[in-house]
This record gives sequence, C-alpha cells and structure tokens, in this order.
Amino acid sequence: MEIECDKGIKVTGVLSGRMKKNKIKVIVGDRVQVSVSPYDTAHGLITYRLR
Repeated sequence: MEIECDKGIKVTGVLSGRMKKNKIKVIVGDRVQVSVSPYDTAHGLITYRLR
C-alpha cells in the first residue's frame, strides 16, 4: 500500500503480522501508524489503524 505522511512524504507499507493475524482491514482514507525501516526510509510496516 502507498501511504502519504503529513509532510507529503510517500512510503510503501505492508500490514504487520499482528494485523494479518487479527484480520484487521485497512481501506483508502484510514489513518494508520507506520513503523519506517531505518535502512530504507521508503518502506514501512503498518502497525496500527487509528480511528
């Protein structure tokens, strides 16, 4: 999924294992918390879906 941050930065993200395990769905327009990789700042894990 492509995620746009507050500052206009775009990050490619995938669902974390916990979100897949608990079958949490993310759709277009949802606000999410992303853990960005320290090695490649264009990649991250979606760890939480905000309300």
